[in-house]
Amino acid sequence: MQNIRIIGVVGAGQMGRGIAQVAIQSGFDVIIFDAFQNALDAGVDFIKNQLNKGVEKSKWSAADADAALKRLKTANDMKTLRDCDLVIEAATENRALKFDIFKKLDEIVKPDALLASNTSSISITEIAAQTKRPHLVAGMHFMNPVPVMKLVEGIRGLETSDETFNTVAAAAEKMGKTFVRAQDYPGFAVNRILMPMINEAFYALYEGVASAKDIDTAMKLGTNQPMGPLELADFIGLDTCLAIMDVLHTGLSDTKYRPCPLLKQYVAAGRYGRKNKKGVFVYE
Repeated sequence: MQNIRIIGVVGAGQMGRGIAQVAIQSGFDVIIFDAFQNALDAGVDFIKNQLNKGVEKSKWSAADADAALKRLKTANDMKTLRDCDLVIEAATENRALKFDIFKKLDEIVKPDALLASNTSSISITEIAAQTKRPHLVAGMHFMNPVPVMKLVEGIRGLETSDETFNTVAAAAEKMGKTFVRAQDYPGFAVNRILMPMINEAFYALYEGVASAKDIDTAMKLGTNQPMGPLELADFIGLDTCLAIMDVLHTGLSDTKYRPCPLLKQYVAAGRYGRKNKKGVFVYE
């Protein structure tokens, strides 16, 4: 297996900053890239606040937090990632955007570096095909919030080599995560199961089966879920949920994956969930 020392993270949003945080706390040197300086600044501020909160709660020492921050660098020029051993893309769940990022990374990053995508539904095989190193590309699907959730879903593309897959698994495990292996089919394992449940909750709301609050209460108390499916959808982002359902519907050609009209209407209205304080529920 390759020795991973420097990790690049593409995207300083909710997922990127979380991946960067767990990586620096696990001893990796990290360069977090974002084209927008305000996003970088916000991402770094969030990481600092999270580390400080951990110190206050005695989860780790102030010395450990300071040491982790020293391992973090930022960049708004992708060329800064050229010497990374592993680059994890955590951009918006958009096929064209991810394809463009991987084409650029393939030209910039050293030839033997591994490239991984945090995609929650887009084909790793298709992403890898945008590069001249498809055997060095894999999926690393972290769960949100990254510092709290223990799972990384590893996705193996058609050309992903054993060494690549074993190396990204080892990197995830060094970050304190449990690595599960999934094949490159639409939705992989987690979202193949989770998103139809969320979509069905929207159908229940759409058809007037119960109110949004009662649907979530029923699922929390009746099935022991920590968060109801509609609240979870808001947390994930309704736009992201819709994008994944579209991938499932298109990729599997089965009407049972048809996105609920109400979910589509919410997204069309700009109700994305917690990220803009208005989804199924309204957040102050």
